[in-house]
Amino acid sequence: MDKVFSGEVTLLKALAIMLVVSGHLEFSIFGMFPPYSFQLALFFFISGMLFKDKYLDDVANYFSRRIKSLLFPYFAYEFVYLLITLALVPVIGEFFGSPMSLKNFFITPFLNGHQLLLCAPLWFVPQLFMTLIVFLFLMRVLRCFDNKYVNLIFFSILGFSAIPLWKMANVHTPLLLITIRTMFSLFFVYIGHYYVKYIKDNYNIFTPKWLGGIILFQSILWLFNRDYDPVHGIGLSYVLVWCRFDDQIIVPVFTSLTGIWVCLLTVKLLYPYLKDVKLLQSMGKVTYHIMANHLFVMYMITLLIFKIKGIPLSEKGDKIYSIYNPVQTTYLYFVVVMLITTYFGVFQQFVYKKFTTAISTKLQHKDT
Repeated sequence: MDKVFSGEVTLLKALAIMLVVSGHLEFSIFGMFPPYSFQLALFFFISGMLFKDKYLDDVANYFSRRIKSLLFPYFAYEFVYLLITLALVPVIGEFFGSPMSLKNFFITPFLNGHQLLLCAPLWFVPQLFMTLIVFLFLMRVLRCFDNKYVNLIFFSILGFSAIPLWKMANVHTPLLLITIRTMFSLFFVYIGHYYVKYIKDNYNIFTPKWLGGIILFQSILWLFNRDYDPVHGIGLSYVLVWCRFDDQIIVPVFTSLTGIWVCLLTVKLLYPYLKDVKLLQSMGKVTYHIMANHLFVMYMITLLIFKIKGIPLSEKGDKIYSIYNPVQTTYLYFVVVMLITTYFGVFQQFVYKKFTTAISTKLQHKDT
């Protein structure tokens, strides 16, 4: 992986996590793209960008890497947030999540990931794990065709048929929910892989004509918004975890593609100026930790403000997502949350590196 590509991916990841946090604060970084209109698709796309064909012949190693990088940290976070949630019960008077059980700890994460509300954004991690494992095996099967267009058609059928299949289903079971989410996300993983392998170095898709075409197309997609609200954007927004696509059939796929393109263009334009900004580099390297902790930090900021102002928690509104006086404080929340979660993530990585180095050194001394 060359230095420029690695740097651009890191910046793209930083932008992606900013989109997630801003979405939970209900404001849009890109005006024509309301919150929840493409940010998770962008993360699947980035995962596809980083997928290497060498893993097609090294399945065991790929499994091991994904378990270590995705599932181990997930269950560690789940345990920590279980303790935090229990500790908050005397303060807030209720348990923020589903009842404690082995099923909710080990199985629910793969169903909807909302067993603990304070770290609910991490629902994405088990879904990403399932998607990448399925992607690996599908790519192994499709290798027999050795044709990029066959692959593109196959994954496009999966992506564009996911929502219609959900709409046609008489009963929406947890298994169907997982299936539809996986079909939808597989498409964007492959598009990310396709972009790096066949487009990035061969075609320039960031010309003024492309920009004009994307703006025009997104303007047409905006017609599908029911209330034409730039913030909520009902019709372009969708909630993938619950497969809530409103009345749309293919619009979520298209707005995800245009949103991804805009993010790629943004990174292309800004990378020369931002490549040495340490905060953004750190942010792109600790997206997992920001995803895990930002909702909790938002909640604690709100609790602190309510405590200082003497406002009872009963006036908070939504248990988790509502913030104090959003008209005036939304952007302050955003900046403070991004700073706290980024530097806390950097600290976590530092501690983990020191810990693993110490263990490794101890084992080496033991062997000698």
